[in-house]
Amino acid sequence: MNLIRLFFLFLSTISLAQEIRSVQVFNPKTNDETPIIAQGEQLILRFDDLSNTSQLYRYTYKHYNRNWEDDGLFFTEYADGSMNALIDQFQYSFNTYQKYTHYDLVFPNEKIRPKISGNYEIIVYKDSQDKPLFKKRFSIYENNANLGINVTRLIDAKNPNAKQRLEIQATGNGAGITNNISSLSLSVIQNNNWGISLTNIRPSSTMGNQLLFQQLGLAFPGNNEFYYYDNKIMNQAMDMVANTENIDGKNYTYLHPVWAFPGDYQYQPDVNGAFYFRRNDLGIERDANREGDYSWVYFALDSQKSDKEFYVLGMFNDYKADKLSQMQYDEKAQKYIAKIYLKQGFYSYILATKGSDGKLNYGEINGNFWQTENLYQAFLYYTPFGRNFDGLMGYGEFRTPVR
Repeated sequence: MNLIRLFFLFLSTISLAQEIRSVQVFNPKTNDETPIIAQGEQLILRFDDLSNTSQLYRYTYKHYNRNWEDDGLFFTEYADGSMNALIDQFQYSFNTYQKYTHYDLVFPNEKIRPKISGNYEIIVYKDSQDKPLFKKRFSIYENNANLGINVTRLIDAKNPNAKQRLEIQATGNGAGITNNISSLSLSVIQNNNWGISLTNIRPSSTMGNQLLFQQLGLAFPGNNEFYYYDNKIMNQAMDMVANTENIDGKNYTYLHPVWAFPGDYQYQPDVNGAFYFRRNDLGIERDANREGDYSWVYFALDSQKSDKEFYVLGMFNDYKADKLSQMQYDEKAQKYIAKIYLKQGFYSYILATKGSDGKLNYGEINGNFWQTENLYQAFLYYTPFGRNFDGLMGYGEFRTPVR
């Protein structure tokens, strides 16, 4: 009898998780979705519950080491306050075909206060932390080091136009940064994607109160600018939308097909995989939090059939290559197509392939170019004297196009 009850509880948890959509961690100060803040700053968590009920959800934090592995810390070692706090700010959707309840949380806050820097997850659940509805990563840094990043073209004999090389300089604030150098390491990611990262990089040299990271191997494929679409006006074909329709109260957005294997780089400013909810009616900007509607969005790629798997990825799905993001081949149309249920707004996305080795390739479809404008993010981790955790000493970004 207990096994049956556990089985039905498991099924109900899966069903509830499928109703949670449009999860977003947002920086209110910078209008930036990068989930990294200095100590004392806050982020906003937003999500929708498509069951359109006023469920009471709870949340907690979990601290991780520099490689996003469980560091074994007890809650009281990294936070003060309640181990599980309520998310009590919500509002019902208005004037939408898809009914939902929208939830907002400003965090960290007085309910749960992180005590240390480093890598965290916010975990949202209904009944048990062991059955989370979703998790979102964020990091808190101490501002004890300034990180400067320079990006240049990597002259590679095999691929002279495909890669970008990074040089990073970390300057300590106050206490000597080199005093604890044996515990220091650098991690660098591209476009908020931990799937494109270099980790555990040691300084190549030191100079006074500075650490230099100048290894030739500190380089990334340039990829290409992100694709995008904008359906803030749901019933009009514009901004990469080829056609729209509403059938039996369901919105459908059909995007223009994109093409694989471009011959050269074409500059097009983008937001590096980010997404923003918007609704505009007859020139009037609506409150997208509760008035943004949902649509089945059809992504299309003109291509011959391949033995590889194709995925639509971006920050909107945490670059997660799964069944929801996978494209299927349409023999008649000779296109790869993905159908994803999304809240209306502006989305940037990339198409990635996965081969038999299980690795994702972000540049195979759209090319790799050294000129591409990418967001690079550098994290300087250390282990404080006498402590058993990895703190984040400093953080830096590079957002300027390489020219």
